[in-house]
Amino acid sequence: MSVLINRQKYSAAFVASSYFCISASILTVTLFSGNILGYTSELWALKYWGPALYLCLLNFTLRYSLKGFPYEVALRSAFLGSVLAFGLYLTSLTAAWRAFGLYIIALSMFHFSEFFAVALTNPRTLTIDSFILNHSIQYWLAAVASWIEMSVECYFFPGLKSAQWLTTLGVAMCISGEVWRKMAMFTAKTNFNHHVQTVKKADHQLVTSGVYAFCRHPSYMGWFYWSLGTQMILINPICLMIYTIVSWSFFQERIYAEEMFLVSFFGNQYLEYQKQVGTGIPFIKGYVPEDSW
Repeated sequence: MSVLINRQKYSAAFVASSYFCISASILTVTLFSGNILGYTSELWALKYWGPALYLCLLNFTLRYSLKGFPYEVALRSAFLGSVLAFGLYLTSLTAAWRAFGLYIIALSMFHFSEFFAVALTNPRTLTIDSFILNHSIQYWLAAVASWIEMSVECYFFPGLKSAQWLTTLGVAMCISGEVWRKMAMFTAKTNFNHHVQTVKKADHQLVTSGVYAFCRHPSYMGWFYWSLGTQMILINPICLMIYTIVSWSFFQERIYAEEMFLVSFFGNQYLEYQKQVGTGIPFIKGYVPEDSW
């Protein structure tokens, strides 16, 4: 059984990384062809029609070469690789487009790395939902709202977007948030799950080592600061404020609910851990029974 799981793990990770890299590489070459070789009518066609033709050909090839789960994995990975390439291209344009390019690179890497990390650390829970592209309607409405704010402010208040050091700070926040979250996933391994567990499994263990020695919820902390970093990249003051409030409220409720079950799973062991280590997100205490302090 373990051999089969390992094969599935590395197969899914291989398919995802292969199509992500292939798609990113091919589209990067076509989009930057004019920058490298100069602009001619032929290269104009390659640059603007090449990506569209490539995506059509890729979808046709995948549909007839892969079936079921591998097809779904390859399709989403190729899409995210294409988004990465498009983001790289935007970084070569004006300052505003550069910021948006960095933003969609962060978005692409986050969703791809979520699936890839689960494939390597906890393949038994691996599904198409591990990309978390269908996280929630609210998630994508928040993303669209940030695009609208950036567009409006670029048009009416272009000077607002001139503080490039804020974009750089946002990139640093996204990278550090990603690192913390993925370190949490690789440390917890099979104990990590995208969904709050309500039933303790036989192999479920309390992880307190690695990044968990510094905070109880490094994956949530990483996602929290990553989400704020995306708005710092875009220099969106309104969405930054809203993202902070909404994300903080979301993780406060999720941590409280999750720790109710963790206390029931591990009892005093978790209560002692709570006393030694914070949640990782400011002003969130989690679930603490009144008689435990």
